[in-house]
Amino acid sequence: MKEIITHLAFPAGIEEAVHFYTGLFPDSRITGETRFGPSEPGPEGEVRTLRFELLGRKYLAVNGGADFQFAEGTSLLVQCDTQEEIDRLWDALGEGGQPADCGWVTDRFGLTWQITATIAETYLYGSDPAAGQRAVEATYAMKKIDISSLERAARGDS
Repeated sequence: MKEIITHLAFPAGIEEAVHFYTGLFPDSRITGETRFGPSEPGPEGEVRTLRFELLGRKYLAVNGGADFQFAEGTSLLVQCDTQEEIDRLWDALGEGGQPADCGWVTDRFGLTWQITATIAETYLYGSDPAAGQRAVEATYAMKKIDISSLERAARGDS
């Protein structure tokens, strides 16, 4: 086996979505495109698939039509080093979308993202289970992740 590529079947708007995503993340680009032919189930000439990379990771978007919908149980998790990164991604992905608890946001295309702080992993899987529990509890109280609040909670500061 060579690799696992995330396949995203969009009900509509794959060109807009993929251009939005590749413009939002560094080291991202569209790497291939196919279009529906005359004997295929989509409108001839319309984009069928787009291969693309986000942060160097490969994805395949397909124009799945109305029968395909994303579910919140599957999401893309993005670990951010700074509050500025969290703010930028949360705001951009949330525009026209739906924010949720714990750093989750469903974008206007229906894809759900988890915009998290890299430091959270240190607390969650570190050597101090009490700090990890405090960090989790603080996260439950947030929509957009706030790194300074997360750090205060992990330290036990009020």
